[in-house]
Amino acid sequence: MRSVSLLGATGSIGSSTLDVIRRHKDEFKLHAIAACKSVDKTVGIIKEFKPQRVALFDEESAVKLKEILKEKNLYTEVLAGAEGVEEIAGDGASDIVVDAIVGAAGLKPVLAAVKTGCVIALANKEALVMSGKIFFEQVKKYDAKVLPVDSEHSAIFQCLPYEAQENLGYCNLKAANVNKILLTGSGGPFRELPLDKLKDVTAAQAIAHPVWSMGPKISVDSATMMNKGLEFIEARYLFNATDEDVQVVIHPQSVIHSMVSYKDGAVLAQLGNPDMRTPIAVALGFPERIASGVEPIDFTKVGTLTFTSPDFNRYPCLKLAMQASKSGQAATTALNAANEVAVAAFLKEQIAYLDIAKVVDGVLQKIETAELTEIEQVLELDSKARTIAQKIIGEL
Repeated sequence: MRSVSLLGATGSIGSSTLDVIRRHKDEFKLHAIAACKSVDKTVGIIKEFKPQRVALFDEESAVKLKEILKEKNLYTEVLAGAEGVEEIAGDGASDIVVDAIVGAAGLKPVLAAVKTGCVIALANKEALVMSGKIFFEQVKKYDAKVLPVDSEHSAIFQCLPYEAQENLGYCNLKAANVNKILLTGSGGPFRELPLDKLKDVTAAQAIAHPVWSMGPKISVDSATMMNKGLEFIEARYLFNATDEDVQVVIHPQSVIHSMVSYKDGAVLAQLGNPDMRTPIAVALGFPERIASGVEPIDFTKVGTLTFTSPDFNRYPCLKLAMQASKSGQAATTALNAANEVAVAAFLKEQIAYLDIAKVVDGVLQKIETAELTEIEQVLELDSKARTIAQKIIGEL
């Protein structure tokens, strides 16, 4: 039986992970969970899975959780704050740590987990966007193992030979005879909206993704295709790829989750219903295949599959991300920080939809792109970029 710690347990990825574990109670036990402040959901998880340790980022919520657990005669150790989350991520008691925390907040906990030499099931793309090279240096140093949970990166992973799968961060795509990684994206809910209408897009419209069920931040990123930009950067670090090795393709039906083109003309694609339980099951079970609860595709009902190139006039955030990727780690760290601040402001109706790209571009123009070699430098730049982003928002 393998022990699992789940960071981001009450979010959509966390819920899907719990469903996979629920189906394999003889193979996995939940050692610890971390969440932000969803007390009721956390209590439900504790009642069903009985983890030994729980951490909530929000300290007031942690106090409330302790009170409720005492009333219900439930026992689990409750930790609070960012330090508590890092503590359970890096306590070394789990064979697998699933990092499903959204945004930069997931970076320090996953690095704490890496130092235990465990398997990292990585759903937090921002960790690699901010610290890709540094992250994989730590993975190598502590003999940890990274398995991707993002549906696109899981798809690419599944289409690569075993030698590449076993050496993420350092794999040799040329030796594997890979021609191109084809990173697919739905194009979001505004794929066909006239360009002059984008200025009127509301937060409610942006979070209504046509295919996937996701949290509000990721849904907005999908609409702007910043999500795909972050995944572009993540793919580069995961698969040791150059910018030229990765191509973004708009695929509205989200049936093909990504593809790998080989030098002999063959293209391998991973297909499936749009359900995160599949990539989660791949990561938890690797190298074996385990049941996820997802039904196979009925190809008689799929219909037409279409593919187009992204229009950068419609998706300026994607272009900014790809440009940042060429500039290096400082630019990608600033890009992510600026986007998080801008999306939060958009969701609060403080800025317009098209202002998200303006904020990110403004921050990138003000940040020096010196090489980052230490996590402390990454976090310092992240903080600086957020401050600049807030200032730009105040001026809009």
